[in-house]
Amino acid sequence: MPIKIAILKETAEYERRVAMVPAVIARFAKLGATITMQSGAGLQADFADADYAGVTQVDDPRALVADADVVLAVQAPQAEVVAAMKPGAILASFVYADKAPDLLVGLRDGRISAFAMETVPRISRAQSLDALSSQAALAGYYAPLLGAVELPRILPMMTTAVGSLRAAHVLVMGLGVAGLQALATAHRLGAVTEGYDVRPETREQAQSVGAKFVDTGIDARGEGGYARELTADEQARVREVLTQHIQQADLIITTANVPGRRAPRLIDQAQIAGMKPGSVIVDLAADSGGNCEGTVPGQTARVGRVSILAPFNVPSLLAQQASELYAKNLLNLLELIVKDGALSLDLEDAVVSGTLLTHAGEIRNEKAKAIFEAKTAKESRP
Repeated sequence: MPIKIAILKETAEYERRVAMVPAVIARFAKLGATITMQSGAGLQADFADADYAGVTQVDDPRALVADADVVLAVQAPQAEVVAAMKPGAILASFVYADKAPDLLVGLRDGRISAFAMETVPRISRAQSLDALSSQAALAGYYAPLLGAVELPRILPMMTTAVGSLRAAHVLVMGLGVAGLQALATAHRLGAVTEGYDVRPETREQAQSVGAKFVDTGIDARGEGGYARELTADEQARVREVLTQHIQQADLIITTANVPGRRAPRLIDQAQIAGMKPGSVIVDLAADSGGNCEGTVPGQTARVGRVSILAPFNVPSLLAQQASELYAKNLLNLLELIVKDGALSLDLEDAVVSGTLLTHAGEIRNEKAKAIFEAKTAKESRP
């Protein structure tokens, strides 16, 4: 029998993406799968139901998932939808179990094999499944465009009959996937670009996209590839150097996110106060609290004469292509767990085990398990 795949319509605020796009349906079919979608699932991304040729449309999400072998979504489904899934079914979506402990219980007790797409291991073999990176690339691309629209100046140098306008200075703080893409986009738009990260090994990556690297003279590398805690003297030195670059910039893009934790503070009130009038900050960490003092998540705040843009869910603003990339991430996941037309989960596979949140009535992700056990212990105290 073919594998039954169900695609849910997203219900979360600020979410316009969908887990399936018309262009990749045929590739899912090659896995020996039939696809059923919730009616209107693609409308927010401007995909009409009629665009999904050969796909059955169902209105009720609970009826949709009741006999599905695999349920695909962008954000985690609502609890009543998870409760309607059959035991042993597979769910693949972003979950963020630390923010949804009750949903974690529902997945465990429902014996759902839940793949949390935010936990895909950062190893080379898993790059094609890495949904965080695929979505971050689009967010990084879009950030300079958002900032350019708000900025009362232009990004490239321009020569006019009455004189020349200098190129804007763009500083990107945090050189992961989003930060490097932001640098590349700002450079293509003609800005003078600089990048900063606590990891000095990102210098060459910044330079590869035409940017200068802000060198604070401090090496923050620790064991295991993680940044170590800085001493008070080192923190003061880093702040002194960064303040100079922050206050020279016309546009700043901050991208520092730590999964499961509040975003780190990169820019404080005093540094903002010394920025040029009309300068703009685009804070890409709004979903986890923001990188700047004065950030109002989901809004554009005015701090003195500086604007801080902090939009939620930036990839969703590019819903069509964000959905396309995400659908391909899901396809690559299914190609890993479908063998000869049947579902087969190899729990010894590092990618499968690293992404599997719950399975066979157990919480398998150690971090999620620890958070759940701590919460349970706290609630059981008299």
